[in-house]
Amino acid sequence: MSDSHDSLSKKPADEPGSGGGGVKERVPPEAIRAVPVRHWGRWIGVAVVFALLAALFQAFRGADINWDVVGEFLTYDTIIEGAGKTLWITLLSMLLGVVLGVVLAIMRLSGNPVLSGVAWGYIWFFRGTPVLVQLFLWYNLSFVFETVNLGFYKDEMNDFMTPFLAALLGLGLNEAAYMAEIARAGIQSVDRGQTEAAHALGMNNGRTLRRIVLPQAMRVIIPPTGNEFINMLKTSSLVYAIQYTELFRAGNTISTRNLAVMEMLIVVTVWYLILTTVFSIGQYYLERYFARGNERVRPPTPLQRARAWLTGPRRQRPGRGPAGGV
Repeated sequence: MSDSHDSLSKKPADEPGSGGGGVKERVPPEAIRAVPVRHWGRWIGVAVVFALLAALFQAFRGADINWDVVGEFLTYDTIIEGAGKTLWITLLSMLLGVVLGVVLAIMRLSGNPVLSGVAWGYIWFFRGTPVLVQLFLWYNLSFVFETVNLGFYKDEMNDFMTPFLAALLGLGLNEAAYMAEIARAGIQSVDRGQTEAAHALGMNNGRTLRRIVLPQAMRVIIPPTGNEFINMLKTSSLVYAIQYTELFRAGNTISTRNLAVMEMLIVVTVWYLILTTVFSIGQYYLERYFARGNERVRPPTPLQRARAWLTGPRRQRPGRGPAGGV
């Protein structure tokens, strides 16, 4: 037993790195060199996309398109005026749709069967018929009503139902049906306990809706509302059929005079892209604002991402120090 005990108590003195003191020096582990996984499918996809873009560019380069006409009419007075009318009818129609949609959503959630039934019937009719048909129904009311009599106002229907008013009613009332469902979904997304707690504090239904329910429902309502606005901006091109001179009709009118049909369509397309891009950026910041209480750290804006990418430190390659040494 003594021999075995002596053998266990002996410390090796001749091991490398012991320093002669009999204590083994710890060697730090070798740094792990991470090799990123190669995604060959992504590179193949990038190559296919670039090949398609090159083919598309080459096709338009050889097409019979007078690009000087496109550049000339991009800032033409009639086109700019048409873009302004498109924006104006879109804003007013969306405002009408949002206000009426919220009212319809509240009616739909009401315990009164009459109010709920009327709201359901409105949504059923306007979602079930095309926008173009509704525009023609409003524009051709003079075929069934010769005059309009509101008590305080009386006039011929042809003079009263202008292309602008027909476009406003056709687009706005149709949009209200979709906004009603969006607002209803947002209101129902708020926990029922919030309403019960507000009632316990003495708030009535109207104040609870304004102060408690709607501010929380905006996180759900804002994103689809922004999409509806952009969709309304494009749908407004249908009002050319009832003689309202918006962007598309302005371009179509010019093309009948100079016979530059494709060039004017490109001009109109560029203007629609400009308008939708501007409002898409606005939608992003609006969603970010209403999400401020839902996320601890809000995502950076595109401008902040670009600034960080330009001014931030460059990533070092694996296995290389600041001076480039191994």
